[in-house]
Amino acid sequence: MQKQRWYIPDNGVYSKLISVMGKKGQTRMAMWLFSEMKNSGCRPDASVYNALITAHLHTRDKAKALEKVRGYFDKMKGIERCQPNVVTYNILLRAFAQSGKVDQVNALFKDLDMSPVSPDVYTFNGVMDAYGKNGMIKEMEAVLTRMRSNECKPDIITFNVLIDSYGKKQEFEKMEQTFKSLMRSKEKPTLPTFNSMIINYGKARMIDKAEWVFKKMNDMNYIPSFITYECMIMMYGYCGSVSRAREIFEEVGESDRVLKASTLNAMLEVYCRNGLYIEADKLFHNASAFRVHPDASTYKFLYKAYTKADMKEQVQILMKKMEKDGIVPNKRFFLEALEVFGSRLPGSGSENRKSTRSSRSRDSPKGRGGNQLTEFQDKDVTN
Repeated sequence: MQKQRWYIPDNGVYSKLISVMGKKGQTRMAMWLFSEMKNSGCRPDASVYNALITAHLHTRDKAKALEKVRGYFDKMKGIERCQPNVVTYNILLRAFAQSGKVDQVNALFKDLDMSPVSPDVYTFNGVMDAYGKNGMIKEMEAVLTRMRSNECKPDIITFNVLIDSYGKKQEFEKMEQTFKSLMRSKEKPTLPTFNSMIINYGKARMIDKAEWVFKKMNDMNYIPSFITYECMIMMYGYCGSVSRAREIFEEVGESDRVLKASTLNAMLEVYCRNGLYIEADKLFHNASAFRVHPDASTYKFLYKAYTKADMKEQVQILMKKMEKDGIVPNKRFFLEALEVFGSRLPGSGSENRKSTRSSRSRDSPKGRGGNQLTEFQDKDVTN
């Protein structure tokens, strides 16, 4: 394109290139393009800085990225033609919300108040999501009130944020009221709406209501996604209905769907949560029968589970299979492994509680490994 006679460098071209490089994880190339742009005589504007900020947020080192983009934000405020716009604020609010940096979200929201920029539905959703994920229900509701006073209509993202936030805090009356409001509005539920309700009812052991949501979803002709099935598997696991969870798992495995490692991990979590480690080990070694291959998170979860259960032989076999499958553990794997191992040392809190736990009935909710760590619990079903 540069070789063409008609080519004239402009912000639109560079902004698009920087954005593409960011999505591909080529942050250095994005920064080089930004420098090349200035060398070519173009003067950056807010759209170019927004693309550069987004490019940095695609990097793995989120802490470093957030520090870097905050610097770009401050720099923009010092350049008249690059003043942050609502897109800038929305990008940063979402980034800080996803990282749990509520203090930064508060600071940005206050900064927005003092600027000439008017918040939109994406702004309010980003702030409410940050508060909701951190259990700050009153603060979330205050933002919702302000959103309405600004005559900004809630969209499906707003409803999903509210439903998931209320569900996680087990404020089910408010969650159900929000769902009813959604059904009366012009918006329509999405799969994440139902997924969130299913998993949160499951954590509260409200199996009848979770099943009602799944039936409602099917009655409305929604096709369950693999995340929906994983939510159902986990829901039955929380409620102690292991056999029903296995039925769902097998139904997915026997269907035309390609079974995902995350679905396998959900079933393994159900077994371990209910103290059925041998069944989990059998499923792991027979995964190929369901046309699914364990991934790194599978090994990571089972290592934790087997270590907590003091299954030394299974741990050794697991590590050998991991090596055979060509999965190389990273630094985080070893650090978390050391943490689990440390919790089993004599004199540690978990060791002192061992006798108490062993005296519990297997059918007791706490006796089923209620504190078992799980990769699935970190999955955001609202996405």
